[in-house]
Amino acid sequence: MQKILLDDFLKQILREDIGRGDLYMRIANKSVVESYIVAKEEGIFSGKIYVERLCELLDIKSEFSLEDGGGFKIGQKLVRFIGNINDILSAERTILNLLEHSSGIATLTNMYAKAIEGSKCILLDTRKTRPLLRDFEKYSTRNGGAINHRLGLDDCLMLKDTHLSRILSLKKFIADVRCKIPITAKIEVECENPLQAREALEAGIDILMCDNMEIPMIKEIVKMRNELAPYVFLEASGGITLNNLKEYASSGVDAISCGAIIHQAKWIDMSMKID
Repeated sequence: MQKILLDDFLKQILREDIGRGDLYMRIANKSVVESYIVAKEEGIFSGKIYVERLCELLDIKSEFSLEDGGGFKIGQKLVRFIGNINDILSAERTILNLLEHSSGIATLTNMYAKAIEGSKCILLDTRKTRPLLRDFEKYSTRNGGAINHRLGLDDCLMLKDTHLSRILSLKKFIADVRCKIPITAKIEVECENPLQAREALEAGIDILMCDNMEIPMIKEIVKMRNELAPYVFLEASGGITLNNLKEYASSGVDAISCGAIIHQAKWIDMSMKID
């Protein structure tokens, strides 16, 4: 994330909690203290670049015991802080929110990524993110082992069922839109059955999403893709859980996209202590 955007985000979340001023700070206290974050659950660490920059803005010294993406155990000290007690206490909840939320997403994502380890299939996130937290949540999935799908409507053209309902000729539409979008932008089409998939493959798309399909149907489309357009990237999405993830990954698709790694993630319990 660009530094200017990161700083703006951090200042907004501090403003949300501090409001017109932390009432505790009405009592002047110049004590310099040491504090630390301890894990109350095991998981995958995420949130360092946010907390590190937050501490720089508040003139708090921070020392991390591990990098983003590293695993931690219950009772492990994750970050140590040195600074004015007022500043540390004012930032306590903000720091914990960032680390608990981000690490929760990274931890669940890592479970999904490990389930398909060794296969040729990759794990993608989705745009099912909380409003205004997309960069933060997609950063967290990367730390868990996923690869980002499109960040927004401006970096890839995806045609969903709602778009397709108004397109009479997909092949003509693809040819026309190629001249109007950046040359680097890809075109993805969401398909629900083999008939739609064939039309999309023959239209000259870049990515085909098998949406809410059973595995036998996906295998049929994999075979069709290999025969008609082997250069097209195949993605499966919808109804995929940890229980059936490995089976979908072995169906022949190139990627599995999953919104659950963000919206079903549970925050990791952590606590701040002052020495």
